[in-house]
Amino acid sequence: MESGEIGEIIHVAAEHVEDYLHDPRAPASWRTREATGTRAGALADVGSHLLNLALRLGGPVDSLVADMNTVHAQRQGPAGMETVENDDQGNVMLRFASGALGALTFSRVAAGRKMGYTYRITGTKGAIAFDQEDQNALWLYDAGRPAQRQGFQRLLMGPAHPDYLAFSQGAGHGTGYNEQIVIEARDFLQAIASGQPVWPTFRDGYEVDRLIAAALRSVKERSWITVR
Repeated sequence: MESGEIGEIIHVAAEHVEDYLHDPRAPASWRTREATGTRAGALADVGSHLLNLALRLGGPVDSLVADMNTVHAQRQGPAGMETVENDDQGNVMLRFASGALGALTFSRVAAGRKMGYTYRITGTKGAIAFDQEDQNALWLYDAGRPAQRQGFQRLLMGPAHPDYLAFSQGAGHGTGYNEQIVIEARDFLQAIASGQPVWPTFRDGYEVDRLIAAALRSVKERSWITVR
């Protein structure tokens, strides 16, 4: 994207869907209560990662419209059945300041999905796609190749890619979620030691919260919300 290899970005499609509350027998918790969690349920829990992705890869957001609902309205609490006070799933449509469009889906009741964090970035010259459940592969589509050779190409992560070599010398052997946490901790400690900020900053977190607030307002007002 930074090199322009897939051209100007025209669309960002992403989803973060999991099934940790798919079972209606799963008890109420801090996640389902506004007082101890947030008015945004799945939107804040898993949707926030999508909004962070959208800002990072798509750039500033000009406006959005959102729709959300609660699938299981009641859950068992310590003192009896409780009302679930926030959303189980939803969609957000985005219009970026660049003119590109975005479509995000988030859920905590998506049957069978454990870490369903995926995205597809479409540009004027090609596209890239990623699936967190296959986190050591990136899929690249180059629209400039001959028609008989076009198609998504699977790129396996290896020593030539950032941060990989510290964990493995062979391409395709892969890293895991815990290695990502180690890399994250390394970046955090280097930022402290050097006094230089690294992404994401507190400002980046604030921008995500602005989009969450706009999405909640959109659901309430049933309208597009300007957020630029």
